[in-house]
Amino acid sequence: MNQPFDALFDQPDLVPPSGKPEDEATIISATATRTGKHWTATAELPDGRPVKAQGTTWVEMKGNVAELIFDCIDAEPGALGVHVAPADPDAAAAIDAVVSARIARINAEQAERDAVRHAAHLLKSQGWNTRDSGSVLRMSHQRVSQILNDAAE
Repeated sequence: MNQPFDALFDQPDLVPPSGKPEDEATIISATATRTGKHWTATAELPDGRPVKAQGTTWVEMKGNVAELIFDCIDAEPGALGVHVAPADPDAAAAIDAVVSARIARINAEQAERDAVRHAAHLLKSQGWNTRDSGSVLRMSHQRVSQILNDAAE
């Protein structure tokens, strides 16, 4: 039987980003407004040219503006990104708050996984068995064994 906190280890660890530093990537920002049944995104290219794309859904509009920007800019794959946000500042702030909360949750989950791994190894080094370690960590003894075995590989 799984304990309440076992599921945390069903999620992958965060992998530190690798590749090009952020300062080498170009991010084009676009703002989107809804008029009638269409979303319209507007952006300004690095050379100052404006671009505008529409779509009937957010996903369609975002894809259309990204495709238009990629067609207008000759950039290496992965060196260009498109960020679309609502033009309405209240909607943009609400969405940013959701994204920030999700990032904080992901980081907190990783911190918890790291803390559990550390505690499991410390308790083992002090002679605790996996059943007692699992009880104090509120996890199954099987999960504690898995954590200890994963580190040995």
